[in-house]
Amino acid sequence: MTTDRDGTGGGTALEVRPAAGHIGAEITGVDLAGDLDGTVIAGIRAAVLRWKVVFFRGQRLDHAAHVALARRFGEPVVLPRRGKASPPDFPEVETTADRLELGGRFGMEHDEWLRRRRHTLLRGWHCDHGARVDPPAATILRAETVPPYGGDTTWANLAAAYAGLSAPVREFADGLRAEHRLGVGYQPRPGDDAYLRHLLDHQTASEHPLVRVHPETGERVLFVNGYYVEQISGLSRPESAAVLEMLLEQATRPEYTVRFRWEPGSVAFWDNRATIHLAPGDTAHLGRPRIMHRVMLAGEVPVGVDGRPSRPLTGTAPGRW
Repeated sequence: MTTDRDGTGGGTALEVRPAAGHIGAEITGVDLAGDLDGTVIAGIRAAVLRWKVVFFRGQRLDHAAHVALARRFGEPVVLPRRGKASPPDFPEVETTADRLELGGRFGMEHDEWLRRRRHTLLRGWHCDHGARVDPPAATILRAETVPPYGGDTTWANLAAAYAGLSAPVREFADGLRAEHRLGVGYQPRPGDDAYLRHLLDHQTASEHPLVRVHPETGERVLFVNGYYVEQISGLSRPESAAVLEMLLEQATRPEYTVRFRWEPGSVAFWDNRATIHLAPGDTAHLGRPRIMHRVMLAGEVPVGVDGRPSRPLTGTAPGRW
């Protein structure tokens, strides 16, 4: 796929090169900090919808340009709470190095905090803010500093995962809904646990359709993840656990995934409605910084196959962060 020019006046063709069979493409021939024209914006948007996540390399975005880019595709989310590493003058930008502060804030080392959150192989897979009634539509993440190796991120295509299910399982899943809750699966420390108290004080939960209809493409999306999904409504705990494990294994099958090696200046732009991703856990022992900045775009309330929207359970309302 190409466009006539990249919108920067240089006349370079924008090219979309698929990175894997079902998900992921690298886009070249565009300067994201430039004055992008409508043709290029439309080309990028189409590539995100088709390939679910797209990658750019060698970009020179600062915070202002990052926010300006996001505004070409939607309304950036302004988070009410961010860590000290995030830029104070750009409330739309969250610096992921903040995550490294969390363990220390709650009386445990980061490695222990991570182990308690990701104690199974599937637990780390997530969409951004999936416990909200209106999760973000998309995320644009840029790399500032990365280790010389390690730190790759992996994404999975939830539309392809749904299509790959057998017809009877698709029909079964179409009618189900599930509770998505912040902190699901966290294993508390013995005795007092400050992080558990924090989770309870800031609880967020919604009931989402297990199969979501994508608002732009019309695709049916297997709306599951390992980090937020608590329970399939109407099923017993053992039934729910077995079904969720089967569906998560389906969603994260290697053929539905793509893995990206970050470099300084790399940018990933993904559809948060149709993907889950796995943040890396292989860099803590390297002692090398990994500093990333993200801007999320406001999303819609998901709608199921039956036309019913998600409903908030606690701590969330559409458009209110």
